[in-house]
Amino acid sequence: VQLVESGGGLVQPGQSLRLSCTASGFTFSTYDMSWYRQAPGKERELVARFPSNGGGTNYLDSVKGRFTISRDNAKNTVYLQMNSLKPEDTAVYLCNAKKFFLTTLIGPYWGQGTQVTVSS
Repeated sequence: VQLVESGGGLVQPGQSLRLSCTASGFTFSTYDMSWYRQAPGKERELVARFPSNGGGTNYLDSVKGRFTISRDNAKNTVYLQMNSLKPEDTAVYLCNAKKFFLTTLIGPYWGQGTQVTVSS
C-alpha cells in the first residue's frame, strides 16, 4: 500500500494550491479518502473526507467554502483544491485511506505528507 502526496509549497495569503494523492496497492474506489493536516505543536486534524460510496463530503469548519476535495477513481487519485489560503492553513497535509468491512476497520493508510506554507 502506498499513498504519495504532491503539490505542496510556499504561497502568499489569498493564493491557491492543489494537492494530489496517488494511491497504489489497494482497491482505491472502495476506500474512504481523506485529507488531514498537522501544524507544529498541534494535533492532527481532519480537513476533508470523500467517502467511497459517493456520499456527501465533509469539511473542517474553518476550510468550508475555500477547500474542495475530489477523487478520480480511474486515476487512483484524490485531490484537495485549496483557495483563499490563510497563514493558519500552514501545516503538513497528509492523505488517508480507510474502509470498513462489516465491522472491521481496514487501514488507515497514510502518505508521507506534503508541506503547505502560507506566508507573506
